[in-house]
Amino acid sequence: MSAHADADYGNGCVLYSDNTSATVDSLRFRCDLGQLDAVYRGAPLGDVPVGTKDGWVAEPRGMQPWAPLVWIGKNFYGGPAGGYLLNRMTGAGLEAWQANVYPGPSVVDGGPTWILDYAPSPTPNLYDEIREVTPGVWLGYSWLRQGGDYGQPVSFILA
Repeated sequence: MSAHADADYGNGCVLYSDNTSATVDSLRFRCDLGQLDAVYRGAPLGDVPVGTKDGWVAEPRGMQPWAPLVWIGKNFYGGPAGGYLLNRMTGAGLEAWQANVYPGPSVVDGGPTWILDYAPSPTPNLYDEIREVTPGVWLGYSWLRQGGDYGQPVSFILA
């Protein structure tokens, strides 16, 4: 399955090419961990986000109620080849935790992905990657680098 087309992964986990809100809702509440992984692996690189993007935790679900107290999305600065971002923190949207944004190989499957590399920030062990799963919706993973490994990921959505 590819991005930019309607796709049904079963049990209500559906991507809608023309309905961002329904896609975000499906990814957050209807897709299980295996389905999120299938969506991510089936998506191409897609376009890099530009501007302000709202963000939500998809998994682990136990983080969903309290994550917005700390993180509400990302502000992307740059162009079609990447650039940098600042995370939007708290309901006030304060900017923090800069990351460089560039295309590179995915930790998940080696395919092309947008890497969000926090090495320039005070949190250099944080590492994210995203792919555009439908127009204007990105699914990604966030890890803490631990030595040469990556810890348990958090999956998140941007739109």
